[in-house]
Formats: sequence, C-alpha cells, structure tokens
Amino acid sequence: MVHAAPVSGRTAGARARHPRTPDVFSDRAHLIARWAGPFAIGLVYGYWAAANRRSGGPITAGNVAFGFVTAIVFTLFMAGVLTLASRLPRELHAFLWFLFTGAAFGFLFAQSGRSVLLTVGLSLALGVAVGLICFYWVYTHEDARGRRIG
Repeated sequence: MVHAAPVSGRTAGARARHPRTPDVFSDRAHLIARWAGPFAIGLVYGYWAAANRRSGGPITAGNVAFGFVTAIVFTLFMAGVLTLASRLPRELHAFLWFLFTGAAFGFLFAQSGRSVLLTVGLSLALGVAVGLICFYWVYTHEDARGRRIG
C-alpha cells in the first residue's frame, strides 16, 4: 500500500492554518439573510415592547402600530450595528455593541413602567457585560497587528 509521506519544512499557507467552511448559498441568499435575521429579531422585539406597554390589557390598533414601528426601527438599528461594527477597531466595536444593547434593553424595560433608576442601572449593567464580552471576542480573534482572523 502506498501512503503519502508528510512534508517537513513547508506549510500550505494561510488557508491551511485557517480553513473556511464551504459556501453553499448564493450571494442573493446571503443578502436576504442579512436583512431577514435582524427583521425576525425585530419582530420579536416589537411584539415584546408592545406587550410590555399594554401591561396585559386589551390589544388596540395603537398598540399594534407601536409594535410594528418599534420592530422596524430596531431592525434598522441592528442592521446598521451589524454592518458598521465589523469595520471598527475592537474598542469602538465593543462600545457600539454596549450602546446598542443598553439602549435596546432600556427601551424594552422602560415600557413596563418601572422606575427610571432601575431601568438605567440594569441597562448599564447589561451593556457593560455585552461590551466586555464583545471586546474579549474581537481581541481573541485578531492577530498581533489588529487584523481579524477568519
């Protein structure tokens, strides 16, 4: 039987160190998914905000309109953050996610009628946690020069 002998002293290049998964979807499918994902999350967010605002009361036309407007605005902001954050250095990347997460949670929590201090405190806590996690993630996925790996 014939077996391939390992080659010593040579590397196959950057592709061997960081293999990529095959891309089975078309560019059109990726474009649709880039908007469908945030829109689906936005619909859930809009429904949640509308449900918090009505506090178990009857569903009204104003409540439904509030939910859809909230979903659209959230979708636009999330798509913007997803597009912009990957182009920023790691500190600004993490700060952008801190701002977005804190503001989104604060708006959602404020619809329930809780106190402003509790809303701000919880929003800051969640935003800081997400910002630190995001900074760590980006920091560990960069090389020594700050270029993203993979």
